[in-house]
Amino acid sequence: MNAIATTQFSKLSLRVNETNENHHLWNNRGVWWCHLTIHQADATAKRLRFSLKTREIEKARERRDRIFQKLETLQIAV
Repeated sequence: MNAIATTQFSKLSLRVNETNENHHLWNNRGVWWCHLTIHQADATAKRLRFSLKTREIEKARERRDRIFQKLETLQIAV
């Protein structure tokens, strides 16, 4: 009997509000942070929050966008 190997993957969930250029960003005591959710294959969700290590909103947006671009190209195996 042959076994079929399957790998389940997580899915990055990004809701982008085109009218809000600061989506997924919040300011915590002057430092910008990013927040996103990953929906896992086992029907659970994982929230990720991380500092963008800047006090400038323009830099925070650039860093968030670069992070999202990298995450979209990755598949996260569970």
